[in-house]
Amino acid sequence: MSSKTSDLGPFFDPRSIAIVGVPTGAYRFGGMSFLQKLQENDFPGRLYPVNPKAQEIRGLKAYPDLTSLPEVPDLAIVAVGARLVPSILQECGRIGLRHIHILTSGFKETGTPEGKRLEEKICSISRERGLKVIGPNCMGPYCPSSRVTAWGAIPGLDGPIGVISQSGGITQRFTEYTCSLGIGTNKAVSFGNGSVLSSSDYLQFMAEDKEIKVIAMYLESVQDGPRFFRLAREVSKEKPIVLWKGGESEAGAATAASHTGAMSGETQVWEGFFRQTGVIRVRSMDEWADTITALTLLAPPKGKGVFLVGGGGGNSVAYSDACVREGLEVPRLSDSTMERLRESVPVAGSIAGNPLDMFRVFQDSEYLAEILELGYGDPHISMIIVDRLIARKAFHLPDLPDATPEVINFLKERQNRKPTVFTVDSEGGDPELAGEGALMRREFCEAGIPAFPTLKRAARALAHLFRWSQQTGHARAGL
Repeated sequence: MSSKTSDLGPFFDPRSIAIVGVPTGAYRFGGMSFLQKLQENDFPGRLYPVNPKAQEIRGLKAYPDLTSLPEVPDLAIVAVGARLVPSILQECGRIGLRHIHILTSGFKETGTPEGKRLEEKICSISRERGLKVIGPNCMGPYCPSSRVTAWGAIPGLDGPIGVISQSGGITQRFTEYTCSLGIGTNKAVSFGNGSVLSSSDYLQFMAEDKEIKVIAMYLESVQDGPRFFRLAREVSKEKPIVLWKGGESEAGAATAASHTGAMSGETQVWEGFFRQTGVIRVRSMDEWADTITALTLLAPPKGKGVFLVGGGGGNSVAYSDACVREGLEVPRLSDSTMERLRESVPVAGSIAGNPLDMFRVFQDSEYLAEILELGYGDPHISMIIVDRLIARKAFHLPDLPDATPEVINFLKERQNRKPTVFTVDSEGGDPELAGEGALMRREFCEAGIPAFPTLKRAARALAHLFRWSQQTGHARAGL
């Protein structure tokens, strides 16, 4: 790890934080809101509000400047006006405070000469003083295990994901999204303009972090293209990188320029980047979260053959089409598997094969376990997608207890199982169904079993998992 990135740890596990620019008036976004969220989440370290006009803020002694603090804090959050930021950085340098998060906006993203001049000044001071700066114009570091969660999912959930993003809003939503599924974030950083530390610096840092298993990225631009390319190609061989590239369209690129001052780059260049590095490309929040879920919870599959279980006649046709469109296969089952299926699947009203149309799998957990065992033993099958219905009046189901716990227990006991995911029919206009579906998805995901609201999304996530494992050799190595 380079000297530039080897000392980023204090951003995510500080023992003390100074917040420069905490007002004394009513609550508002900025220094006050960050201080309040850290207090509400019981940040275990020391908090130092800095305001030259205050004696006390939210029950804490306030200090007129950084120099008057009783110690040099591990981290400073700077929330003063843009024109004051350079002087704050000079003060950080004088007292030996090296880790700074600049929350303030008003720099090159404004497109004004003054904004550009101020950002250049930030870079110059940081180089001269040896400062490590996140930002400006960003939400900064996030780490649930250290309770550095003034934004994002609060209090959040620790887990295997590392997030690197130019957008605070997108990172916040993503951490909330995955947390709602029971999948946690180890570290995240919203770095905005990235004037001092770049996406490559954070990528190198997270690549070396043994607690991070999968890296999620949202980028609108890259400062050092060759370095980022080399690093991404090497990291993705061992850790999956899932990148949502913003600014693909002309309108998106124009918005990126005003968001973080980013120049998005040529579409052809990015297409070549994804093709040559093995980095997984996604284009929406749902696809981002789905892919991360699959990569986090599943072992790489050996092939692309999928066994579709449940679904009904029409759904079976549509589900097969969806898998094939994503580059997966729905192969014919082996003769021995078909022989076993015909013993239990009625000729009328059901379909024995792949897809398997058999309503009994929805209500009989022991029978579903038998079917899954057949799939695990079939040489043509590498992955299994099980349709899981939420009981409704239209289905003419008897009043039976939910079999989800029994299904989960069976799967947890099968440590050598092939990648198995569930789809929970919960999209559409029914708010009650959506709520029940979200709860069931969380129940599965918390148990380490991916669950998705549609088969299309499940198939796409599995396709990303398969392609990454093939490109990096993980499937062939049996990892």
